Amino acid sequence: MYRLAICDDNPADIAYLSAILKQWAQDNSIPIRLESFPSAEAFLFQYQEEKGYDILLLDIEMKQMSGMELAWQIRREDRSLQIIFITGYMEYISQGYDVEALHYLLKPVTEEKLKSVLSRAIQRCAYKEQELYLPAKSPALGEGEIAMVRIPVYEIRYLEVRKNYVTIHAREDFVTKKPLNELDAQLGESFFRTGRSFIINLKCVSKITKSQVFLKDGTAVPLSRKLYEGLNRAMIAYF
Repeated sequence: MYRLAICDDNPADIAYLSAILKQWAQDNSIPIRLESFPSAEAFLFQYQEEKGYDILLLDIEMKQMSGMELAWQIRREDRSLQIIFITGYMEYISQGYDVEALHYLLKPVTEEKLKSVLSRAIQRCAYKEQELYLPAKSPALGEGEIAMVRIPVYEIRYLEVRKNYVTIHAREDFVTKKPLNELDAQLGESFFRTGRSFIINLKCVSKITKSQVFLKDGTAVPLSRKLYEGLNRAMIAYF
């Protein structure tokens, strides 16, 4: 069962969105648990108690704490929750990208558009359950010790080849002898190979030049010039 939440200080908007969500879930035989919150503070209080939400439909302009402030709070510890911004203001679009929002819908929201975005969100929810299961070394293990580890795919920022090994940069670094080609085949739509030795997670990208990709953590990854256009197309398709 997927857990969805609507956070909006307008009761009429909550009722409208709830009706669409319930109809969409029924039409697609998707089991959901739907909750609504009248403020960012109300959602944050519940979220801190239990973080099992999959999708959040979030208004931006609310009293006291804004939806954007709430999104930043969430992203400090959770990158997997699918955030869909719903607002009447265009100027927040760039900030929505910064907090890795799935989409940005302008009011009045059409039923067709919302259902389309919800379908994408469900696909991402399934993706966040993917893991790499492989033999690797990590800082948590002893010197030279190798163990089978599970690495949630959504936590991976990038992968790089170092000599005969691949380093997987996630919440911690894992080093494996698995070939980069083999790992690439397991990663899915949100990853892009920038050359012979690097694969990046598209949602971690902050800037692209002709020769480098800059990630949000400050890492600069080399980019093959012949892949520049392909990377830009991949970014557009993903977001």
